[in-house]
Amino acid sequence: METELKEILSKDKLFTLPPWTHQEKYLKEILSIHSYIKFVSLVGVDLGGNDTDEKIPVSLFLKELNSFLKEGVQTDGSSVILHKIATLNNAKVDLIPDLEVNWFVDYNYYHDDLKTNMPLGTLRIPAFLKHNEKMVDSRSILKRAESYFEEFMLSSIDKYKDGPLTDFYDKGVQKVYLTTATELEFWVKSPEESADEEKLTTSQMLKEQYWKRTKGNVRTALEEVMIVLEDYGFGPEMAHKEVGGVSAKIGLKGKFNHVMEQLEVDWKYSTALQAADNELFIRELIEEVFEYYGLEVTFSAKPIEGVAGSGKHTHVGVQYQLKNGKKINAFVPDDIKKDFLNPVGWGAFLGILKNYDVINPFINSTNDAFNRLKPGFEAPVSIVGSVGHTPDIPSRNRTVLLGLVRDIINPHATRFELRSPSPNSNTYIYVAAMYQSMLDGIKEVLAGNLSAKDIEREYSKSLGEEKFYLEKDRVYRSEKDVFDDYTEDERQRMFGKSPATVWECIHIFNQNYDKKLMLHRGGVFEEKIINSIIEANLDIWIKELVGRILPQNIELVRACKRLHGNQNLSDLDVVNWEKINKIRYELMKDRLDKTSLFSKIKKELKDKNYLEASKLQQEMQQKITNLKTLYGEYRKNLLEDINGFNDL
Repeated sequence: METELKEILSKDKLFTLPPWTHQEKYLKEILSIHSYIKFVSLVGVDLGGNDTDEKIPVSLFLKELNSFLKEGVQTDGSSVILHKIATLNNAKVDLIPDLEVNWFVDYNYYHDDLKTNMPLGTLRIPAFLKHNEKMVDSRSILKRAESYFEEFMLSSIDKYKDGPLTDFYDKGVQKVYLTTATELEFWVKSPEESADEEKLTTSQMLKEQYWKRTKGNVRTALEEVMIVLEDYGFGPEMAHKEVGGVSAKIGLKGKFNHVMEQLEVDWKYSTALQAADNELFIRELIEEVFEYYGLEVTFSAKPIEGVAGSGKHTHVGVQYQLKNGKKINAFVPDDIKKDFLNPVGWGAFLGILKNYDVINPFINSTNDAFNRLKPGFEAPVSIVGSVGHTPDIPSRNRTVLLGLVRDIINPHATRFELRSPSPNSNTYIYVAAMYQSMLDGIKEVLAGNLSAKDIEREYSKSLGEEKFYLEKDRVYRSEKDVFDDYTEDERQRMFGKSPATVWECIHIFNQNYDKKLMLHRGGVFEEKIINSIIEANLDIWIKELVGRILPQNIELVRACKRLHGNQNLSDLDVVNWEKINKIRYELMKDRLDKTSLFSKIKKELKDKNYLEASKLQQEMQQKITNLKTLYGEYRKNLLEDINGFNDL
């Protein structure tokens, strides 16, 4: 390691510390040379996906380095999302450094070190959260999933060496890697800028923004992001404009203002845990770079109603490392032009689809996430997959939940794309749940000793057809456009009814006891961990409804005021206003003989009647959408231009 150490020590600016440097003898020398790194921060990730950040002086870190690396530091676990685990009377949680992943140097470009004239750096160290001698955080769940998957596959290769895994046994598989990558979408805008939904919707329908050239400070910030990602070794692959947004305008001072654009940044895949760590750090980099150039970033799934939301399409795969050091894709069939996948790949694909009901709460756990999952915006609405029309010509269906990504020229790239995650989905937990579900399907197809063609017929089953693994009353394959080629009734009949609220998602999860068992295998998800996550989802749903969504809707209702007077009045204005006012009263106005929708929702939540509250939430959302539409039409018919509604 002497050559590598010399290279690190000679760098003018340090960005990443690989695992081999996480030893006392190396760290002391590295941090002594790179003295502008003034702080250390242990990055634990709670069950809600929130990461910790604290400033520990490097001098103290080095003074107690040996014990720090082994024992970490203590913190108050009741202040993070560890429901029913770290309670007020048992809140001690230890932050334990992870020595097996990359550590990153986070720079504060607003604060220079006076001695070196370098921006001050903080060494961010990914960590585990330990409570009562057990790891209870998001990172530890994914680490256990990686270990269990490798253990299962290595034992299966030995177990089925005379059957479906003969080829892999003969090749000598020594190690199994889970490979993961995410595509991060987000919106940027000028500070204090308000969305004009009509302009954004029109621009989207006209396809004016997708992959168009960025301009001004958006272009500068996006280019800077790509350069910084390269510096950190993340392997940036592409950055581009997404479908949402409107063109910026040049202000009086010659600078672009009125920025409202949707962007996407992609980078190279990595092993599952490292990929999740990379994404967490990259999100913060993106925010800080764009803020440096005077732009606000939001990773909300649906920041603007009626316009495309932001997703985080997630790619998952598996690699085998052979005894000769070569790596091969675990899903590629013997003849890629005759079969879509080999039996292991098919099992993994089917496992995700069959078990998605119990993966979904780990992916879509907020009101914002469900606001995105609507027909017409390329966000999945049904549990259905696509592998392509024929094996010899790979194709992509962007309307399904799960897709097979293939390349005839590069079979190594074979993987699955899950399209339901949003930018704020907890990558650590849902990726762990995905790999657990993949193992469930792999286990079944190996035990059945089925060929690739047998499993493809299973996957292509019709509604009501009995099969060995997939459910009788569902269809799992569609190479059609799920939005345009099926009605809503047809989608529900064929693919099952999709949840529309957080509570519906939790309710479906609780009804699928048998499917939930696969999460426990290998000790990946303990019961108390699952209960904590579900409890947190429920708690956040309630608090968000009462403390954020209802107050926002109250302000919207109040903002929908009568604008017409007696002058220039038409009968249509009167009719439109009566419709608007009727909805306003239904939503908000309580009477002695009638309770408003807002008040009903509060009461049902207080009484813990969550099923009814969920139904009322959907009714409220529909009425709010109708109200905004009607009020927009009402304003357009007035001769006087009334401003202000687009600021809602």
